[in-house]
Order: sequence, then structure tokens, then C-alpha cells
Amino acid sequence: MTMLCRALATALLLGGSMAALPAMADETNFWEQDTLTGDWGGARSELADQGIEIGLAYVGEALGDVSGGMKRGWSYEGRAELSLDLDLDKLLGWQGGTAHASAYQIHHTNGLPTVDYTGSIGAPSNIEARQATRLFTLWVQQSLFDDAVSIRAGQLAADDEFMTSDTAGNLINGTFGWAGIAAANQTNGGPAYPLATPGIRVAVAPTKNLTVLGAVFSGDPAGEDCFDDAQLCNRHGTTFSMSGGTLWMGEVQYAINQGEGEGLPGVYKLGTWYQTGKFADQRYGFERSNDHGIYAIADQTVWQNGVGDALSVFARIGSAPDNRNLVSFYADGGLAYKGLIPGCDEDVLALGVAYAKISDDARDADRDIQLLSPDPAYPLRDQETIFELSYTAAVTPWWSVQPDIQYIVHPGGNVPNPEDATGAKIDNALVVGIRTSLTF
Repeated sequence: MTMLCRALATALLLGGSMAALPAMADETNFWEQDTLTGDWGGARSELADQGIEIGLAYVGEALGDVSGGMKRGWSYEGRAELSLDLDLDKLLGWQGGTAHASAYQIHHTNGLPTVDYTGSIGAPSNIEARQATRLFTLWVQQSLFDDAVSIRAGQLAADDEFMTSDTAGNLINGTFGWAGIAAANQTNGGPAYPLATPGIRVAVAPTKNLTVLGAVFSGDPAGEDCFDDAQLCNRHGTTFSMSGGTLWMGEVQYAINQGEGEGLPGVYKLGTWYQTGKFADQRYGFERSNDHGIYAIADQTVWQNGVGDALSVFARIGSAPDNRNLVSFYADGGLAYKGLIPGCDEDVLALGVAYAKISDDARDADRDIQLLSPDPAYPLRDQETIFELSYTAAVTPWWSVQPDIQYIVHPGGNVPNPEDATGAKIDNALVVGIRTSLTF
């Protein structure tokens, strides 16, 4: 990255102060190394040679609901992540074996994530969670037949591998990660950040272009007899829940032009899930058995040049039955432009739009309430739409700064505002903020 790009990003974060930049400018290795703390005097490389890799990262952000939503307010949210990856072949002579563990320390300045201001289905931040120090994932993996087959078992997160889009990953609203049709419908959000569950995943790659994923997870990350927030019931991620039925997921991935010089790369995915257990009827409230959904994803680079600049687009679509799901149809899409500013080759401008349709049965339940309510203005739920514009400035390989703006139409799907005694619906919300990410 050029000094101009470093200066712009640093000025953005520090409010225009660049006094420290000239002193740092000569420290070429410091600016260009992959991590802030470097090689630890050679210890990091020695550990890697033995099959041990330790990761430490921090994401901090200030996000505020400046208009609309349930109430106005700002929150500083931070998440420190500690990870451990083991190459069991190097470490123990276990050919094809690997292991992984990750844990988070999550905190807020006032104890509230931004979603508690907006009231939206899609959390404004993909790091939002209740304050806690929490184990996240813990698994071992066996690879076979020159990595054509791998089996992973332990505490797994479905959103590590299923329903993902690399292009959408440049945005920070949670719906562009674990999509709203899964987060809103699966029991307590499903096995996804910030709560993983025990499971087994099998991946088979019969060709270099085709990969088939299949997994089974414990259905409820909260654990047995939880009548509170799932994150409070499983505060430290050590419940290892085996309750809530079983979630089965499958996904077929087809990748094109993944080698250098092969053309514009892309990945296309088709997936489904089936969950056993009990689900409330969205209109009448009685129990229904089992649930399911289907989704498709396209992630395609549509333009690139020889110096790394590229324009990529993404689209996802999904559906689930109306009678037992809050969100029955979901679609999102957008683009990411890498290298928009000359000389800032690793910077990314991203734009995304997400639409979550409230199921017809849930809407019919609102009509029933209207018939019985003395307030004829009781709102009918319809949809939630999220617009996001974000720019990630790569100050160094280990430090990025990301200003972000979001506009949320009908937060919660057009529902009454619990913070308003008049029963008015939640107004459209405008969220602005800035994130910084560090890799130590």
C-alpha cells in the first residue's frame, strides 16, 4: 500500500491527525508484515514448522442508530478472537489430521449491541453478541485421498462453510453472513456465530471444480430447558447442547476459473436444510413438527485487470414454509469493487441490499389481532429491507479501517415499537459507524 493510502485511512480513523506517519514511513517491514506483532523473534515460524499456529485478532467498532429504529443511541462493540490451529501430521505424525479451536471475548461500552437500538431482524453488525468470554468452535478433521475427502467433528459453526458468499463478506450487517432466512427461522439462530453446536461435516471434492458438503448439527445451541436468551443460557459456549432436534444441511458448490490466468473466477452453490423438532405455527401458535428450507448463491467476478483491480457481484435467494417460519422468502445481492482508488489496491468498496419477506401466516396473525384490537392502526408485518454501503481501507496487511452506513426499511418487518407507549411501529433506521480490524 502507498503512503497516500495509509495516510488517508489513518486520517479517517484518527480524525485527521497524521503526525505519527513520517516516523513510521521508514519502518518498511512493520508496514508490510502480515501481523502487527510480526514473527515473535522467529518463534512464530518455529511453532508453524512444528504444526502450531496461534492467531489473535481484534475487531472494534462504533455504530449508532442516528435516525428511526426503536431508539437513538451509540454503542462501541469489540471482539477479541484467539484461535489455535494444529497440523497433526507435523505435531504427532497423524497423516491428514488437523485440529482447530477458537474463542471470543465480546464487550460493549453500555452493554447493548446496536440491534437493541434498531429492532431489526438483520443485526447491523456481524460481531454483535451479548457480552461474554466464550468458546466458539472446537474440532478435529481428517483428510483423505489427497484432500478429496475430509471429515470434521466437534463443536462446529454452520456459517463457517454453509450459505456463505465471499463477496458479501465485505459487508458488516449480519444478514450478509448467516442469512436472515436461517438466523430468523432456525432454533435460537441455529449453529452460527456466536453459538456453535456439536456436529459432523463431510466434504467430498470429486473434481477440482465440484465440492459436495453434508453436515449434521445439534439443533438448539442454547441447550435444554432454556426459556431465556440463548446466549445467556449458553453464556460461555460450553453447554455442548444435544437438544432441540437435529439440523441436517447439504450444499453443492461449483467453482469456475479458480486457477491463475483461467478467466473470471466464480462460485455457484445450491443448498438445503432440514431440522427435526418442534416449531410454532406462525398464525395459531400450536406446535408443528420439523422444518426445512432451500437456497442458492452466485458469487462471480465480472471484471478484473492485470494489477489486481476487480469487480465482483453476488446474489443469494432462499425460501422456507410460511406456516412455521417468520421469514418465508429471502434475497440479497450486491457488489464489491477492489482497487477503486489508484494505489490502494487492497481497498474494497462494497454495496449490498437484503430483503426478508415476513411469511403470509405471520401476517395473517396480525390481521387476527387487528380484528380483536381496539387500535385499528395495529401494523401488519410485511418485510424488512437493508441497504448497506461500506469501504474497507487496508492500511496495512494487519490493519483495516471500515466506515459504514446502513438504512433499514421496516425494522423487524413492520412491527410495533416496544419503546413507544403509543404503539407506533418502528421507524426506518439509519445506522452509521466505523470499524477497525487488527491481526496480531
